[in-house]
Amino acid sequence: MRNILVNGSKQMPLEKQMVEIVERKGIGHPDSMCDAIMDQVSVGLSKAYLDEFGSIMHHNADKSLLVAGEVECRFGGGVVNEPMLLIFGDRATFEVDGTKIPVGDIAVQTAKDWLRENLRFVDPDVHMRYQVELKPGSQGLTDIFKRKECMFGANDTSAAVGYAPLSRTERMVLETERYVNSKEFKARFPVAGEDVKVMGYRMGDCLDLTVAMAFVDRFVSGENDYMEKKDAILEDVTKFVGGKGGFERVTVNLNTLDVEGRGVDGVYLTVLGTSADGADSGQVGRGNKANGVISLNRPIGTEAAAGKNPVSHVGKIYNTLSHRIAQKVCDEVPEAAEVCVWLLSQIGKPIDQPAIAAAQVVMDSGSVLDNSVEKRIRDVIDAELANIEDFCQELIYGRITVY
Repeated sequence: MRNILVNGSKQMPLEKQMVEIVERKGIGHPDSMCDAIMDQVSVGLSKAYLDEFGSIMHHNADKSLLVAGEVECRFGGGVVNEPMLLIFGDRATFEVDGTKIPVGDIAVQTAKDWLRENLRFVDPDVHMRYQVELKPGSQGLTDIFKRKECMFGANDTSAAVGYAPLSRTERMVLETERYVNSKEFKARFPVAGEDVKVMGYRMGDCLDLTVAMAFVDRFVSGENDYMEKKDAILEDVTKFVGGKGGFERVTVNLNTLDVEGRGVDGVYLTVLGTSADGADSGQVGRGNKANGVISLNRPIGTEAAAGKNPVSHVGKIYNTLSHRIAQKVCDEVPEAAEVCVWLLSQIGKPIDQPAIAAAQVVMDSGSVLDNSVEKRIRDVIDAELANIEDFCQELIYGRITVY
């Protein structure tokens, strides 16, 4: 029997609260770059381990630092004076019974492949340097992978929280970033870099979006051209968000640091479409949470999911699974208006047997959290934990986004 607790909450649903603040960092943001690349490193290592040994070996590629480079932005196209530096950190299995895995090569090649696929103007062989600091794991943690139990034990005592459903503001922030970073948008506005941050602020039924978007300087001939392109993008994004989400009003602000009359210094330009080319560094875990947003009104855990191994590290498994379970409860128990799910592991214990799985439920107006509803919710949680191996398979192959 799993330790599952369901209790009600009299908290006001987020949609009815007066103030809500939500952030999303786009794929070209330095923090998102670290999350995305290191999670793909985990996927690459997992596939290599499966091919060579038939099972996942110990690894946690969840420590990374992207050190900003140095550029000179110029109207018409600037120059890169110093490339960015990507440091890969933490632990991996390099050898099993004399068979070696080229961990460093996998890490670097994975990063290069991701950069080519996601950042149009970054040449991974020219604009990036790489420093692999992945080392073998400790005896205690690597031994988890040698044990014969059918279910891996958790390699940490850790807690995670997830919630559902997404609010209108959360969905709008998420959809806006995905829209401006879509291939269709870039085809119409090639000046728009991949480094985008969207901050949403809802007051009552009115939403204010502040968008920071790195412009690519080769597509800007001068300050007037920049302002014209900015106005066109602002008009397009305003049209996109208009009428969505049922808000009374949605206001969009773009690149609010800009000051006319200051030339290159007064506008948001990059050479490569990311501020990491010469302004901002990045780290794993400082970006979006496992459901894709940073929502300040919600409970938030401290674990970074990206890069952790997908079969024993609850910092990855529980962070993503808690959101999955919460959404499943909302889908199968429609009387539940809002659900938070907490999962707590105990190091060494099977990952399908958390120390506690707790759901806090805000019911729809007129509905009651009685014994029957509680049982249905417990059954959903129990079923999802029972199927955790299938869930881990999705994580192994990168089918679940964790940023």
